Amino acid sequence: MSDTASEVQTHTIRLELVDEPGELLRALEPISEAGGNLMSIHHERGNVTPRGHIPVEVDVSCVPDRFERIVDSLREAGVNVIQAGAERYDEELVVLLVGHLVETDLSDTLQQVESCANASLTDLSLSAPRGNDESSSARVRLKTKSGTTEEALATLRDIAAEKDLHVIEPLTGDQP
Repeated sequence: MSDTASEVQTHTIRLELVDEPGELLRALEPISEAGGNLMSIHHERGNVTPRGHIPVEVDVSCVPDRFERIVDSLREAGVNVIQAGAERYDEELVVLLVGHLVETDLSDTLQQVESCANASLTDLSLSAPRGNDESSSARVRLKTKSGTTEEALATLRDIAAEKDLHVIEPLTGDQP
């Protein structure tokens, strides 16, 4: 198979790295060696995953067969690959969640949002001015597949209802 421009796709790889010097470079080397064209890196050093690691999102451009080699070489190098797949998210959605976010396990809430087939969490800002036991709020930024914003909102509403959280939604559709 040739690497023609019509076959090249952008793929997103989500990694989980230990917060130690050289870990990001160690994760990028297999991508380069397998022929991936690095498009962007989102290194969230200020955040940690539930396991205490640093989440990193890497976008690479390559043909699908090469992408499989990239993911395999990352795993062979001992890099923790959380998710790998073609980037298909092209709409953005920002909502506010209000309630006992910390008390109802914010990590679980975020994992449930991430598991939505048509949405990807891209940013979260949490405000808990009175500590963990009081009501807090979070601004959640999601990327959704084209035409699936309402489905993503419905999933978010279900998660919020289960945890007695309030969702403040953006205006959607044709607004005057």
